[in-house]
Amino acid sequence: MSNRTTWNFYTAGRLIFGRGAVHEIGGAVAREAVCRVMIVTDTTLIEVGVCDRVRGSLAAAGLEVGIFDGGEAEPSIDIVQRCTEFAREFCPEVIVGVGGGSNLDLSKMTAVLLTHGGQPSDYFGYDTVPGPVCRLVCVPTTSGTGSEVSHAAVLTDTENEIKVSTLSPYLRPRLAVVDPELTLTCPRQTTVDSGIDALTHAIEAYTAIDYSQLDIPAGDGCPYDGRNPLTDCLAEKAIQLISQHLVAAVSEPNNPDAREGMALAATMAGMAFSNAGVAIVHALEYPLGGALHCSHGAGNGMLLPYVMRYNLPVRAAALSRIAQLMGEEINGLSSESAAERAIEAVIHLRQDIGVPHRIREFGGTAEQLPGFAAKSFAIQRLMSLNPRVPTEKDLLGILREAL
Repeated sequence: MSNRTTWNFYTAGRLIFGRGAVHEIGGAVAREAVCRVMIVTDTTLIEVGVCDRVRGSLAAAGLEVGIFDGGEAEPSIDIVQRCTEFAREFCPEVIVGVGGGSNLDLSKMTAVLLTHGGQPSDYFGYDTVPGPVCRLVCVPTTSGTGSEVSHAAVLTDTENEIKVSTLSPYLRPRLAVVDPELTLTCPRQTTVDSGIDALTHAIEAYTAIDYSQLDIPAGDGCPYDGRNPLTDCLAEKAIQLISQHLVAAVSEPNNPDAREGMALAATMAGMAFSNAGVAIVHALEYPLGGALHCSHGAGNGMLLPYVMRYNLPVRAAALSRIAQLMGEEINGLSSESAAERAIEAVIHLRQDIGVPHRIREFGGTAEQLPGFAAKSFAIQRLMSLNPRVPTEKDLLGILREAL
């Protein structure tokens, strides 16, 4: 087992946060001494006027703007190739992703292919991007993925029915602009799915393996560094904010304080997990989501309590603290009982906002579970980040409990 004494922390090069931050995009990008900017977005965000606010700020700064509006939920390999073709014709110096995590991830992979060529599959895994990519700006319109500060991009491999990740330090955006007002048009279901996704990020970061125990063979890289004091600080605040604001953001979509609280929580959770790591919740969701076509957030939120219970024997103290952060009274309780309160709090929050509780609610069957477990277990970079090292049989047990 490792005895590391140092840890690392990375995030976006610059973060502009707050109501009205969208108006600062043009000036910030223009300072890069560029002329041509490509926006990656989708037709819905054009229809509701969000894209116009970004384009308007860029145009007011004297920048030439091209717009690719073909973004889709859970983006496929095909859409990356189409977006890249548009980029090659327009020749942008900066790519601005506008939307949920799907659009932001699409912008990241487009920047990779525009700079380095090849196919998306050439870059799956960790540290496969050979160098810097076209300058990236990410503008989230949902509060969940944290892609605006992360080094990851997730695509859906429709042929193999699994979600696949590209992780590289070169995928961290040069600029993240988080304007809570852009989330006011976010649909209810997207608010639900992205919000529970942010909670999953924060809890997985907070319960990940400690940085001092992460065993990285000499000469090998690792996309994550394990939990450390800074990621704990960010994750704790994110968990607290989500507990305070998610229900209101869902039930009162025009509540500016709830939207701001969730925007901050999602960004902080993104900073936490993209350094500490995510683990077997995400590993289990990748094949499940790929086969059942549920959103990433909904799949994560459904699986989260089952994984928390699996990890309880080695993370009782952390789960007890999560219970406190979520407003649970734990005075006088044993560590294990307090940890159970955290699991119950997540289940209740999930119920309050309408996240499915079972795999079968997504159409999954018992016959599919062994295949899901096998595909999940193959994602060893996430197995090694879990505080309790699972076997494939353990993963199958979690899935059967969740069925």
